[in-house]
Amino acid sequence: MYLEWGKNLKRKRAVIALLAALLIIAAFFNIASGMFRRHVETGGRLLKWVDFNVTSAAMNDALKYDVDSQGSGHEIHWIDLLACLGARYGGNFSCYKKSHMESIVSRLREGESIDDITASMKYFEYYSVAYESVLGGLVGEYYAQTGTASSGAPEFERRYGLKAFSPIARGWGFSHSDDFGASRAFGYRRRHLGHDMFGSVGTPVINVETCVVQVLGWNRYGGWRIGMRSLDGRRYYYYAHLRSGHPYAAGLKEGQTVYAGEVIGYLGMTGYSDSEDYNGMQRPHLHFGVQLIFDESSSAEIWIDPYELIKFLGGHRSATVSAGGGEFKSETLCYDLIE
Repeated sequence: MYLEWGKNLKRKRAVIALLAALLIIAAFFNIASGMFRRHVETGGRLLKWVDFNVTSAAMNDALKYDVDSQGSGHEIHWIDLLACLGARYGGNFSCYKKSHMESIVSRLREGESIDDITASMKYFEYYSVAYESVLGGLVGEYYAQTGTASSGAPEFERRYGLKAFSPIARGWGFSHSDDFGASRAFGYRRRHLGHDMFGSVGTPVINVETCVVQVLGWNRYGGWRIGMRSLDGRRYYYYAHLRSGHPYAAGLKEGQTVYAGEVIGYLGMTGYSDSEDYNGMQRPHLHFGVQLIFDESSSAEIWIDPYELIKFLGGHRSATVSAGGGEFKSETLCYDLIE
């Protein structure tokens, strides 16, 4: 009798343990689901990481559909298209096919809403927030200078489209490969959280989108560098290893608003040294990094791989002319509609 009672007790304990485990698992998924909803509802401010694997081909196709749809009554938002496919692919755009995007566009043109199309897509909202954080300031309305009036005043035209530029000026050669995450050992072993664009010393470096200058000065890793913050506060652009002796465009200062397409500095090979203005790099290049900022109080740094973004922006490069004294000025600018 005592043996049977002991067996029953063991069974009861096993059942209780199983039920407790199930409750813990259920609670975990409920918390995780709630966290995901809060991430979306707060504009993604609590996201801890974003893997940006959208290809330049997909971005180019989505941009064209967006621009072509303006004024049609069925405007298409390019980030919606990319987020739909992100949800379909699980973020892996290596399987991207234009026909997949065309099917979404066809449904939108027939009058379906993006909410209708994405109603059954579990992670659409996540990818929408993630991709908006990367691409949100790159397309929209802007003013482009079209000429100069007889009075000497510039003339502008209001346009819609891509208002961001490649970090390297038009007419200046560079080479690059996808080196994000490669090992670096100076100072300490770490991952390379940026993208190296190899060119000649003095190549004009271009501001990608309209930003505020947040940081200027020397850093033992990046040499002479510039940190730019997007107007919506979501993106931080990092330009490093600028030219020795003359790293920055004349007059550039912290707190200044700089328009997309403007020259901000010059490619060089400084850094990897505690001695200021030292050329510690083996080859001249621009280190270009993109950090996403969701939570100002968080110590987490979310850097994305900008390789495909650079390829996408490669078709939109700002033209420059010599201003004398080793300076260049931009001829191609996008003036944001700043309130």
